[in-house]
Parts: sequence; structure tokens; C-alpha cells
Amino acid sequence: MLPKYHFIFGLSFVIFLYFLFPQISLLGLSIIFLSSFFIDVDHYLYYFLKEKNLNLKRGYNWYKNKIKRTYSLPMSERKKIYSGFYLFHGIEWIILLFLLGYFISSFFTFIAIGFLFHLIVDVFHEIYFKRSIDKSSLIYNYYRWRKLKIKN
Repeated sequence: MLPKYHFIFGLSFVIFLYFLFPQISLLGLSIIFLSSFFIDVDHYLYYFLKEKNLNLKRGYNWYKNKIKRTYSLPMSERKKIYSGFYLFHGIEWIILLFLLGYFISSFFTFIAIGFLFHLIVDVFHEIYFKRSIDKSSLIYNYYRWRKLKIKN
């Protein structure tokens, strides 16, 4: 999903939380909002590692073209496409952040909520477009990446 959609969904989510849980501070809501789309910094890292290029605009266009190519495939072929190894897209980070939030600071809990919301939106997006759900577990994604790397 493109960043502008994560931005819009994240903003909508935070507005919803504001009315549902007015006790969450403005700082907490801001952290949730920012983490709900800045988690995608790992897409930029993946682009940099693949293309050896730091240009943010080229990275964005690279992903847009990658998405267009994937969506041009028949639905049955889309699940076979490996989207890439994204370091922060995994339930493992969310568990770690919630634990840090519980034991250290609610700051981490707010990040975990933003990350979790982002991953939920990603999963629904992947299901809707009949793509594989690579980005739900860091461990699963790593082993899938290793398997594909060994094949090639």
C-alpha cells in the first residue's frame, strides 16, 4: 500500500481513538499516528539495499512500478510474488514494543499500537488484492527470503 493511504488511514484511526479514548494524550496520539506510517522506512531500506540508491523519489517510484507489475498479474500468480524483506513488518516487533511499553514506558505502547494498526491495514490490503502476506511475521518473512535466495 502506498504511503499516502497509510497516512490517511493512520489519521482516521487516531481521530477515532481520540473520540473513543479521550484519556490518550495528544503526544500519545501523535506517536501512534507517526508510527502507523513511518514503519514503512524499512521499504526504503530494502530499496536502498536492492538498488544501491538513496534517492527517496526514485525509491517511491520503484515501489509504485513494482505494485503496478504485481497488480497486472492474474490473481492466481500474485501470491507467488515475494514482496521483499521488511525489517519492521512483523508481529515480533509489536510484541517487543508492547513488552517495553509495559515495563519501561507507555511511549513504546503507542509505537506498538501504530505498528499494529499498520500491519492490520497491510494484511487486509494483501488479502483484498490476493497477494501473499509476507509482512505479518519477521521470522516467516526471513525464512521465505532465505529460501528464495538459496533457489536463485
